[in-house]
Amino acid sequence: MTVEDQIQPIRLAKHFATSPKFKDLFSGGMDLVEETAAFLDGEGRIAAKTLSKTASALYGSESMRLTTRLMQLASWLLLQRAVGEGEMTVQQAVDEKKNVKLNQFPTRRTGAGWDEMPESFISLIERSVSLQRRIMNLDEEIYGSATTEDQEEASNPVASQHALLETAFDRQFKR
Repeated sequence: MTVEDQIQPIRLAKHFATSPKFKDLFSGGMDLVEETAAFLDGEGRIAAKTLSKTASALYGSESMRLTTRLMQLASWLLLQRAVGEGEMTVQQAVDEKKNVKLNQFPTRRTGAGWDEMPESFISLIERSVSLQRRIMNLDEEIYGSATTEDQEEASNPVASQHALLETAFDRQFKR
């Protein structure tokens, strides 16, 4: 057995998913999901009834963005936990992760109605956006930004050149 045979790549995803930092992130993320659900079902529902029409419409759309953002983040966290607990391989998580949209659902806190939003609602939005940024950064560090197709093309220079030619001479290749 050579030295190269003994050297195994570090599986950052598996290592991270079993770390205390991940456990803290997971716990904090799931707590935020629960806190948001409790707010929207209780205090938020009551507060929404007192808002103007403009603010009420804004509250409705932002609460949908908030819950969708949190569900995507929770999905990512659950995938990482499944890897850490050996329920999934890293490759299975990568395949499933394609369905998780981390970079969507932006919130712009400008415009009519924001001044009427409950402070606790704004806090939940800000905390969810902060969590989203943190998870996006971690995802980039763990998995990188290249898609599987990009990685395959990069490892096959002929395919890369073929794709460039196909783009340049589109009509000729479609005959």
